[in-house]
Amino acid sequence: MDHILIAEDEEHIARFVGKGLRAHHFHTTVVRDGREAVAYAMSGRYALLVLDLGLPGYDGYAVLRHLREARNPIPIVILTARDGVRDTVAGLEGGADDYMTKPFRFEELLARVRLRLRSSAGAQGDASVLAVDGLSLDLRTRRAAVGDREVDLSAREFALLELMMRHPGQVLSREQILDRVWGFDFDPGSNVVDVYVRQLRRKIGADRISTVRGVGYRCG
Repeated sequence: MDHILIAEDEEHIARFVGKGLRAHHFHTTVVRDGREAVAYAMSGRYALLVLDLGLPGYDGYAVLRHLREARNPIPIVILTARDGVRDTVAGLEGGADDYMTKPFRFEELLARVRLRLRSSAGAQGDASVLAVDGLSLDLRTRRAAVGDREVDLSAREFALLELMMRHPGQVLSREQILDRVWGFDFDPGSNVVDVYVRQLRRKIGADRISTVRGVGYRCG
């Protein structure tokens, strides 16, 4: 049975989320301080973290930063009242796997928790290092390298490159990439995928990701 860590300082929300998750056969632990959230998450006992951004001590962004800088791979679902685009982007760029705003429906939160747990279990069951044409990606340490040169990637760049390297030679559409990497609906006219592909090309080499005009992108 998976153990979920809930970092939430509003008692009624923490109680609501915890009760709902327990009703669906999860164990839960609630912490109300960002420093506690980091310490508990680093213990390795938890399968997923539900994280509020407005925590005392460390705020949610600091929790994200500490965990991801420590190469902690715990899946993180942000649950917050902050609904601005900048907040959403900052959370995802900081290493969160999903982002939900309050008020929320518990059924949606449950679905997202289950999705992130399945994704995490699948990654752990796969080979820990992906390699394509001299490019390597270590899924455990979250490190990327081109030959002997280590490449510094943001959390979203890493997720995008991982998706492409799991499907070498396969053309992935922008819609597939948005769904698999960002995990929620973007404006269909958004160019976020193209922006991130350009950033990756600058870091790993322009020839490693090819554009298939009118379709999408391919690695390898």
